[in-house]
Amino acid sequence: MMTDSAEHTIDYLAQLLEPVGACFTPEVAERVANLRASPQVQARIDELAEKNTEGEITEEELAEYDSYIHAIDFIAVLQAQARLVLARTGKA
Repeated sequence: MMTDSAEHTIDYLAQLLEPVGACFTPEVAERVANLRASPQVQARIDELAEKNTEGEITEEELAEYDSYIHAIDFIAVLQAQARLVLARTGKA
């Protein structure tokens, strides 16, 4: 569950990135909407998430994990904008 602060951050990020989303062609939007982490990166995120849940994460690992979370939020906002472009063009 997202905190109010995290929701506001995502809202602000969406507002900041709205001009970027407006530049998407349908082809670019489709590629952005389909972005996925490589299996190696996803495995590392999963490992850090588990360590965090178990309370076994180091400060360095927590910083790394936070970086992934921020990147994921950024990509999620771009993907949402890409899906809007695809919906408007009938490609969703």
